[in-house]
Amino acid sequence: MTNPFGVRPVINASATLTALGGSLMPPSVLKAMTEGAAHFVDLPELHDHVGERLAALTRNEAACVTSGAAAGITLAVASCVGEPAQAFPADAEVVMFAGQRNGYDYSARLTGARIVEVGPSIEELRAALARRPACVLWFAGAHYAADALPIEDVIRVAREHASAGPTPAGPPAVPVIVDAAAQIPPVSSLWRFTTELGADAVIFSGGKGLRGPQSSGLVLGKRWIVDRCRAHASPNQQIGRGMKVGKEELLGLYAAVDWTLEQDEEALLAGYEQIVDRWIAGLREVPGVVAERGYPSEAGQPHGRAVVRLPATSGWTRDGLVQALWDGDPRIAVGVFGVPDDAIALNPQTIEPGEDLVVLDALVRHLSSGDGERAGRDA
Repeated sequence: MTNPFGVRPVINASATLTALGGSLMPPSVLKAMTEGAAHFVDLPELHDHVGERLAALTRNEAACVTSGAAAGITLAVASCVGEPAQAFPADAEVVMFAGQRNGYDYSARLTGARIVEVGPSIEELRAALARRPACVLWFAGAHYAADALPIEDVIRVAREHASAGPTPAGPPAVPVIVDAAAQIPPVSSLWRFTTELGADAVIFSGGKGLRGPQSSGLVLGKRWIVDRCRAHASPNQQIGRGMKVGKEELLGLYAAVDWTLEQDEEALLAGYEQIVDRWIAGLREVPGVVAERGYPSEAGQPHGRAVVRLPATSGWTRDGLVQALWDGDPRIAVGVFGVPDDAIALNPQTIEPGEDLVVLDALVRHLSSGDGERAGRDA
């Protein structure tokens, strides 16, 4: 990486985190974005054509490219709260499971809607839906599953209740929106939640597992909600005006979805598992280190990661080792989400060929050297 700012590149053994740039785009995506940058176009027309092609590729009624998954939440919720060019009602509600509340609540609350919490019970969900909320917002991922009902139950119960709906022609049941920003792989997530299970919309990050532009997202689902997303979004002067999607992101995300669907997912996942196996085998050579396969990934994706427990005799704290790897040359990022306080996680999804050995070498060197004891004394 060449840049005039002195910002060092990172070997990413953590995850497709926004703070690390999401993922790396394949050549076909870069080519599509470069070609888009070279021409003026009718942007709404391009939105329409890309949306139609993405819907066909993903087996959905309709599709809309957004400026990230968080923007997709705002636009999808706005589509349930009110129609474009009309004032949003002051008493709109969005139902969420208490265990799924997270920082992306803000994306829903931008519409002025109030979050109504429910526990993981059919009775609580039915009571909340009887209030005729604008929608249910459900977050996919293993880390959200423990304190929420399965999506199949949510959709079934939601179909029993009439929606407040912005107009009499609105949806007949309470809409269900699924945030599945990081749920690729498996690629079947693109149609499972909507076409197979019946959710009204599902939202993905364009820059994570799809390996598209980092500043892109994707809303898939029923035509009524996707059409409203488009009407609420830039270049229209509605709530999504600032959530701008350029021609480069439109073409780049289309190319990314097309590229993703062409990949051999079984071989891809097998390659991830081989990396995890190499990490575990290499780290088990270090006295006292416990390295095990964790499954699924931190976001619930169907592949393993290496969970590395630090021996007390090493003198390393988890935070100390994370910082040492970050300060090293090359700079290495590792994961800490969903593992014990004395452990780190190594995710193969964002590793480029050969980088797994660099990560392994750095960890073996640090954990075998006694640097942790010196770091503890210097702290």
